[in-house]
Amino acid sequence: MVFMGDRATLLETGRFVQRHARNAADEIIEAAGALDALPGTTAAPDAVTENETETETEARHRRAAEHGDLASMSALGALLLRRGDLDGAEPYLRGATAEGDRAAANNLGVLLHQRGYADEAAGWWRVAAVAGSAPAAHALGRHHRERGDEPAAEYWLRQAAEQGHALGAYALADLLEHRGDVGAERWLRAAAEQGHREAAYRLAMALERRATETTRGPHATGTRLPVPGAAEGPARSVAGAPPGALLPDGPPATGPGGELAEAEQWFRQAAARGHRRAALHLGAILEQRGDLKEAGRWYLSSAKEGEARAACALGFLLRDAGDEESAAVWWLRAAQDGDGNAANALGALHAARGEQQTAERWYRAAMDAGDVNGAYNLGLLCAAQDRIPQAEQWYRRAAYAGHREAANALAVLLLQAGDANGAEPWFSKAAEAGSVDAAFNLGILHAGRGDDRTALVWYERAAAAGHTEAALQVGIAALRDGDEQTAERHLRCAAGGGSAEAAFRLASVLDARRPEPGPAVLGAPREEKSECEEWYERAARQGHRRAQVRVGMLAAARGDLAEADRWYREAAEAGSRNGAFNLGLLLAREGSEREASLWWTRAARAGHGRAALRLALLAARRGELTEGRRWCARAVELGPAEVAERAARLSEALHQELTA
Repeated sequence: MVFMGDRATLLETGRFVQRHARNAADEIIEAAGALDALPGTTAAPDAVTENETETETEARHRRAAEHGDLASMSALGALLLRRGDLDGAEPYLRGATAEGDRAAANNLGVLLHQRGYADEAAGWWRVAAVAGSAPAAHALGRHHRERGDEPAAEYWLRQAAEQGHALGAYALADLLEHRGDVGAERWLRAAAEQGHREAAYRLAMALERRATETTRGPHATGTRLPVPGAAEGPARSVAGAPPGALLPDGPPATGPGGELAEAEQWFRQAAARGHRRAALHLGAILEQRGDLKEAGRWYLSSAKEGEARAACALGFLLRDAGDEESAAVWWLRAAQDGDGNAANALGALHAARGEQQTAERWYRAAMDAGDVNGAYNLGLLCAAQDRIPQAEQWYRRAAYAGHREAANALAVLLLQAGDANGAEPWFSKAAEAGSVDAAFNLGILHAGRGDDRTALVWYERAAAAGHTEAALQVGIAALRDGDEQTAERHLRCAAGGGSAEAAFRLASVLDARRPEPGPAVLGAPREEKSECEEWYERAARQGHRRAQVRVGMLAAARGDLAEADRWYREAAEAGSRNGAFNLGLLLAREGSEREASLWWTRAARAGHGRAALRLALLAARRGELTEGRRWCARAVELGPAEVAERAARLSEALHQELTA
């Protein structure tokens, strides 16, 4: 048994025959080893003063014990036992036990257990437990459980628990939980309400687990992505609740929300008593809620107690707050304690700084710590350096270990190398494991083979998981099939996810529904921008050239020529021949024919037939007939048919003029 010198354990005094034996509990402590606490005795009723030192207490008990005072003999034996002076404690404990002191009998059992005489210790514990000692019943129950006698263990642990002994209640809960007995939670709660921090932690975990399962349903599949070391679900704060307190609204609420709130309360109580895993879970709950400052305090508390996952999580909080150097300190501490996540974070940090060798060393450390992300990150590092064979090696290693994104990355490498047949099984494996990118890539693979039906199945799967480009492909397929309602739904998803092409196509769908504009009325107020124009503008701001041209056209139709000029010019400078042509038209109407010809020239050289025809007309007006015929020939070549016909007539007229 291990004793902690700064905390007193549950103490008791009295004779076997006395009904008024007193229990004085300074505080129940958690201890290592087979037995949890050292039961001792109280001081003699007339002896203790507030300012008395331990030395003075010992001297007083020695004097009283030499005169045969039973309570002092028992108390002195307990004091020496806590100090580790077994030889000094034994005669006093045996003397008090012979006189019928049950606390001394219990403590004599503790002493004998420490010396390795487990069976003799159990005998004295039985004597004390029969006499009503809850600590002895607890110790005896633990003794029987260690020997595999669960019925006897349950009997004695229940005796201790029913007398209000926190350690007994916790040990009984542990036994019942091991057997799958639903009664375990009752005793965990009893121990937690008496201040047992491990019981509070385990009760919180049980409540949180049940609430999460209720929320997700009994057949829910897949995994969530929690904060490193996070608890399994969010909860509301019950700040500052005292040990054993109820929630502010009364008894614990039922249902997932109430259980999560109660779980947080117990996490908080366990963490306040120094339970490092409870502090880690509490920090994760608070971080998930956005209470980053308090989350950081609990992570720090847990990390200082040696919890590597808390040190890692604290590092991420500091990094997100912009303090990369402090983050690295905590990641280093966690990584040195074997946390693979922290090692990966250090690897990424050094990779971002261009320190590739150091990054590789930390990724290898993560892999050695059992974190498969280390191999995947090594693959990414090698791929970024064009070390493709090494990248494939690390991707393959991570993929075989079940890393879905590594399987997807491996498949991409194989596909890029021309091995589509080798890539497909890895895409499938990754997609079935939940990789959204792999599902999308499978769609691309099948589309490339002309199997549009199978491609659409994978696109739809990826789109359902929020993949933007997959949603775009589903929308395009729906438009092709004439299902405008489905198309709009998926295009909205893709456009909302940032796809410029989806925003443009959605705007086109909405644009087609707009009624034809009526004739302009002088003095009429300018119309507000329609939804389709807003989507065109969103695409245009992302550099979509066709959208930029359309926004310019709509602006011009409203009479906002400056806005039209801006968008036409932006599209033209990005290489849009329609943008260049329209800009030329706008400039020509404003009298800037010289600049207009420059943009028409750019458009015509890019294959715009109407621009070539405009240049031919300009040349004809200037009398440059040969130049005009050259642009007419270009317009005939480029079309469309109407333009080609007009250009042919103009060319013939210019020819007649030249040969007249």
